[in-house]
Order: sequence, then structure tokens, then C-alpha cells
Amino acid sequence: MKHPLATTASTAEFAPPDDAAASFEAKTYAKVARRLIPFLMLCYLGAYLDRVNVGFAKLQMLNDLRFSETVYGIGAGIFFLGYFLFEVQSNIVLHKVGARNWLARIMLTWALISASFMFVKSPTVFYILRFLLGVAEAGFAPGVILYLTYWFPATRRAKALSMFFMAIPLAGIVGGPLSGWILHAFHDVNGLAGWKWLFMLEALPSLVLGFAIIFYLDNGIASAKCLIDDEKALLKRNVEKDNAQKVEHVSIKSFIGDRRLWLMASIYFCVVFGQYGLTFWLPTIVRRTGVADPLWVGLLTAIPYVCAIVALPLLGSSADKRRERRLHLAIPMLVSAAGFATLPMLGSVGASIVCLSVAAAGILASSSLFWALPTAVLGGMSAAAGIAAVNCFANLAGFFSPAIVGWLNDFTGKSTAGLIFISAAVVLGAVLVFFVPAKTVNR
Repeated sequence: MKHPLATTASTAEFAPPDDAAASFEAKTYAKVARRLIPFLMLCYLGAYLDRVNVGFAKLQMLNDLRFSETVYGIGAGIFFLGYFLFEVQSNIVLHKVGARNWLARIMLTWALISASFMFVKSPTVFYILRFLLGVAEAGFAPGVILYLTYWFPATRRAKALSMFFMAIPLAGIVGGPLSGWILHAFHDVNGLAGWKWLFMLEALPSLVLGFAIIFYLDNGIASAKCLIDDEKALLKRNVEKDNAQKVEHVSIKSFIGDRRLWLMASIYFCVVFGQYGLTFWLPTIVRRTGVADPLWVGLLTAIPYVCAIVALPLLGSSADKRRERRLHLAIPMLVSAAGFATLPMLGSVGASIVCLSVAAAGILASSSLFWALPTAVLGGMSAAAGIAAVNCFANLAGFFSPAIVGWLNDFTGKSTAGLIFISAAVVLGAVLVFFVPAKTVNR
């Protein structure tokens, strides 16, 4: 089926005016975005909720099980060791077998493991299940990032990625009040602690969405049921043109030896360090301002994520419009670092929420804006392995961030040192951004 405004090789002499062709292209990408982004956001919301709800479970679980802050920090972070060991392999498999079945497998597996946390009784079981959750989820976020490169060229990718990563603040907006309500309303229901109900109930969305992927998601442009022939041709042509400008490594040695990959991994390590410093400790920080009821803790933790959800699409659209990537990444990182550094100086609930909102908006916007860098220079199998490798290395920060902050909190008896450490790591990442050549990413 042909669109009347589409340009093909056989009808080139009847090519439409530039504005009509641009309109057709814009409508095509809008159609793809409507088809993919909301659904993928829902899936990532489920993933992120299951990954970080341990931060709310901590409000009751630590007292019930007599875990220390250090035990919690190690358990929260050990997730990322499993993630690290299996992420690259997962993305390569996805590239070979297709996104639909592989992403469904990931979601169904982690839903079952997440629900199993209700049976935790010892630090050892806690560590094992967190590690297995990381193994199960390995490859989902980088897999979706890779999947979006099949549809969107570099010039349109920052906006698409920022929309997808809005699932993180959405998880905070939905998950905070939901988690607080479950802890408050379900405590001792049928003899189970609220934190056990939390793990069981919040695993259900991922279980449902895992089955939904099988029936809804298309593996790529060629198999897209919602597109007409000329829309497929347009998308394919733009992606092929975009990939022609990218690096395709020919050997493992050249891949590992690419300094740009290591630089980008280091930048994202600092972003992730700040991101999980916020995510795993936000409920605790709010409670330490004097808020005791878990329901109110949950409601107040939603406010920083509301600010982040406003910042993400605005900064993503601005980066694409101006074809500028480095400042759009570095400035939000520095703003976030300022929020973390100022937080220890404040004591009131209102002032703390303002600083947390600044920190959340900056660091969560950075987590999406970053991906415009590596996806601008890698294509094909290199993109599959490169995106996973960068994400894999950087997510080790998800282990070190809660582990170091937990240890610093125990060692000093307060959260000041941990927050300053997070701020310093994010500033370092912002400085490293300017070592990426502007000409390779500003397009």
C-alpha cells in the first residue's frame, strides 16, 4: 500500500514539495512513537518498580529482620553484579532472536523473582534474591535502547529516549504513594508484614506486561503491522543512512580498545551513581526529616519525580532541536550535584523536598540525555554490544552507590558524608562529558 505523499524511486518525478514530505515523515515518526513509547514506558515502569521498591520495604523490613544499613546497602547494590555479568550477552541475544520474545522472557522471570522477596529471612537469602533479580532483568533497559535505534535515527533519538526514560520518574510518582499505602494498609493483613505484601503485589504488573509483550510488540520495521509500505520504506531509509555514519567494529580487540566506549562508560557510571543514590535512599531521607507515617513518606517522595517528569521531555526536545548533546548532559548533572550537596545543610521537610526535586530532575534527565552519545557513533552488532557494555560497566555504580552510602551512614551516624560523596561523583561525570568530541555527537 502506498501513501500519496510518499517518495519512491519509481515515482521520483512526481516528488511532493519539501513541506509535504517533511509532514509525511513527521507523522510517520509520531505514529511509531505512539505505538512504541507508551507501552515500553509501562514495561520499564514495572521493571523499575520491582528494582527499587526495596527502598520502601526497608522502612519496615530492617526492623523486622534486624538488618543493618550496611546489609541493606550491599543487598540493594548486589542486584547490579548480576546485571553486570549477563547484560552484554542478553543484548546480543536480543539482536539475534528479536526483541519481542526476549523482552517478554526478561519481564516474566524478574516478576517471579521479585515476588519471592516476601520469603526473605536472612541477609544471605536477601543477597541471593537481589543477585538473581539482576540476572533476570539484565538486558531490559539496554535492550529497549537498542530496539529504539532500529526505528529512530540519531537526530530523533534524544526525544524518544527521554520519553522512554520518563518511566523512571513515573515509577517514583506511582510507586512512592503506592508503596507507602501498601505498607500502611496491608501491615499484618493475614498475618503478613506490609513489606511482604509490597513485594508480592508490585510484581503483578510486570507479570501481566510480560505476557502482553508477546502479543503487542513488533521485532522491527519490516514486521510492523501498523505501518504501510511507504512508511516502512521511509523509516528503513533513514535508519540505514544513520548507520552508515557509525562505527562498526570488526574484532573484539578493536571493540574493547575503543577509548570512546570507556569514556562514555565512565560518564554514565557517575550518572548511575547519582541516580541510585537518590532512588535507594530517598524514602530514608524523607523519613529523617521527621515524617513517620509510611503513607506520607510515599506521597512526599513523589514530588521530586513530578519535577523530573517535567524536565525530561523539555531537555530531550531541546537537545534534538539544537543538535547539541554535551551541554544538555553536563548542565543537568551539575544542577543535580548542587541539589545533593545542599541537602545536608537543611533540616525542614519543605527545603529538603526542594533540594531533592532539583537533584531528581537533573540526574534523571541526565540518564536519558546520555544515551544520545553512544548511539550516535555505534551501529549494527557494535551498537548491540556497545550499548550493553556501557550500561553494564556503568551499572556497577548501582552496586557501589548504595553500598558506599550505607557504609558511610553507619560509620558517621548520619547521611551527610554519603550525599557529599554522591555529589562529587556526579560533578566528575559532568567534567568527563567535555572529553567527548562535539563533532561526533552533535547531530
